Amino acid sequence: MSQGSGRASVLVEALPYIKKFYGKTVVIKYGGHAMPNAELKEAVLTDIVLMKYVGMNPVIVHGGGPEITDMLKRVGKESRFVGGLRVTDRETMEIVEMVLVGKINKEIVTRINRIGGRAVGLSGKDGDLFEAVKKYRKTRTPEGGEEMVDIGFVGDINRVNPEIVTTVIARGYIPVVAPVAVGLDGQGYNVNADYAAGRLAAALNADKLIILTDVEGIMADCSDPASLYSVLKADEIPSLIDRGIIEGGMIPKVECCLDALAGGVKTTHILDGREIHSILLELLTDRGIGTMVEK
Repeated sequence: MSQGSGRASVLVEALPYIKKFYGKTVVIKYGGHAMPNAELKEAVLTDIVLMKYVGMNPVIVHGGGPEITDMLKRVGKESRFVGGLRVTDRETMEIVEMVLVGKINKEIVTRINRIGGRAVGLSGKDGDLFEAVKKYRKTRTPEGGEEMVDIGFVGDINRVNPEIVTTVIARGYIPVVAPVAVGLDGQGYNVNADYAAGRLAAALNADKLIILTDVEGIMADCSDPASLYSVLKADEIPSLIDRGIIEGGMIPKVECCLDALAGGVKTTHILDGREIHSILLELLTDRGIGTMVEK
């Protein structure tokens, strides 16, 4: 097969998937090492612009944990996590909002526009997109029991008003959402980006939720790529958490998948954001990568 024929066959392979997802909303949680790496950032955002041009409605919810940690180090604050969530005091909350809304969000928007797309930056405070209440994290005690831990200004989203996002989509733009929220008392809250993506996907009745992370997916043995779970059913997740197979920062990711599925999202996917064009490989080819979590 000639090089030209090979390229054409790739386009032909993509056609039924383009048709299948035309007009559908796909929420992408963008974070991890795919963000600071310039080559990966360009590839991810190019994939998303291409999705828009072939008729899909991509929505980005971004994280920024490494950059928040770096900024906290600069001001002499140590990062602490409980169950994969950052403990957030008042000073940390100010830095979180500054980094997520003022820096990362605008960088993503600028890059998408430069590539040839049209993007609009939002935060969960815009249009009352995310309303939150204070979140407590459940952890296990050394004795094997459970306790609720106060993790500061970390929010649980109790209401999503997606109108501003649907308006931006209808005008032909790609929404880029920073995961901060506001409480009924006006207090700002740091919201885990995975949870925010899951709740927004459900509110938008999205066809898919894609979570980009730093591993190949969910594995029975994190040191053995061959142990990757290609497909997991939602009711299998609690057992995997109890057995410690899913732990740490992967817990919010799978919990947001369950939240999205319960809210009506058809399928959720945990993909390795370090692989070039992983989004397109999942959406537009027969290959399929990462772990799909479904009902």
